[in-house]
Amino acid sequence: MRMYDLILKKKKGEELTTEEIRYMVSGFTDGTIPDYQMSAMTMAICFRGMSRKETVDLTLAMRDSGDVLDLTGIRGVKVDKHSTGGVGDKTSLALTPIVAALGVPVAKMSGRGLGHTGGTIDKLECFPGFTTGISEEMFLENVNRIGIAIAGQTANLAPADKKLYALRDVTGTVDQLSLIASSIMSKKLASGSDAIVLDVKTGNGAFMKKMEDAVALAEAMVSIGTMAGKKTYAVITDMDQPLGLAVGNSLEVMEALELLKGGGPEDFKQVVFALGSLMLMAAGRAADEAEAVSLMEGVIADGSALRKFAEFIEAQGGDPAYVYDVSLLPLAADTVPVIAEADGYVHRILAEEIGTACMALGGGRETKESAIDLSVGILLKKKNGDAVRAGETLAVIYGNDAAKEEAARRKILNAYQIGWEKREKGPVIHRYIR
Repeated sequence: MRMYDLILKKKKGEELTTEEIRYMVSGFTDGTIPDYQMSAMTMAICFRGMSRKETVDLTLAMRDSGDVLDLTGIRGVKVDKHSTGGVGDKTSLALTPIVAALGVPVAKMSGRGLGHTGGTIDKLECFPGFTTGISEEMFLENVNRIGIAIAGQTANLAPADKKLYALRDVTGTVDQLSLIASSIMSKKLASGSDAIVLDVKTGNGAFMKKMEDAVALAEAMVSIGTMAGKKTYAVITDMDQPLGLAVGNSLEVMEALELLKGGGPEDFKQVVFALGSLMLMAAGRAADEAEAVSLMEGVIADGSALRKFAEFIEAQGGDPAYVYDVSLLPLAADTVPVIAEADGYVHRILAEEIGTACMALGGGRETKESAIDLSVGILLKKKNGDAVRAGETLAVIYGNDAAKEEAARRKILNAYQIGWEKREKGPVIHRYIR
């Protein structure tokens, strides 16, 4: 078997066999197939596409290129959650303790953020001493003991995907649906869960800007998971404005804790409850969405979801006092209001612009080596559909550098699109894919 022949075959639009895909992934991972040949293959895939079977085969080959976690030692149905990413997306922080408080084990592998804000791990490091660098034994023990553990992705989890993504990133082949779906699902399947719930964002601040593209990606990933023998569901959620009001690591942690205490913005709560309902139903904990929502409201009301989060923070070395007293969390000293220049109604908030404003403050990473300032961020005061008067505050910047704050202020002002006529707020949950 030669990679040259496989490139020609895909260039002609023919379907690759399971054996050919496994040969290709194995050879690329161990270095016997060079980057330039894999680059030619990914470009051929971009032009010719992949069948559903090829996409599943590629996903499973990348899953099997490294470690596959064995979670059989954890009691109960293990349910994992993945988001395609967006601005202000702190969902895992609130969702995982709610689900764990209801007896559904959460054994989650998470990453750091590259872009607008930090990832889940970065946000959790707002708690002094917290670490995701725990052993596999402690990871399993914590899930069995308190129902939740979050660890950083191991270096040998789907290594073929890491290598392939780095190549796609510099060869203009990132935005091919089968390659995106297999990249995400290879890591989810290697994480060892029994069921997978996917939060696929759509809109200005999402990777998939168009609804039809988000639906196609969701359907592809659900198909992969189902064909791999996992219960897999997806929710298409809105990212045409930031999720919730907080953007920035510490501010997002505060907002997640606010939800666990019974408050929080309505759009954020809707996303948490939509994903949580699917997780609880997949685990057999709830018969339908109504029961799932009632259960989640119950553990928030009685404080057990918040206590579960504190247990989780303490179990991984963090200080649980910060859970109960958010004033202890890091927060930048400067506050700069962004003032509306005209009357009207908010028609749209360009989420991507808000995200880059947060990154300009130091709240995100431009490269993997960038250091994140956990204390900076943006707190939105007006959302889509809200009335605005000239002189009112649209958002508040939390920063530590005057020049960065001014750059962020201009970006935020440009992100707000304000018009004369009143517009209804659009839906937060667009569609379920099951």
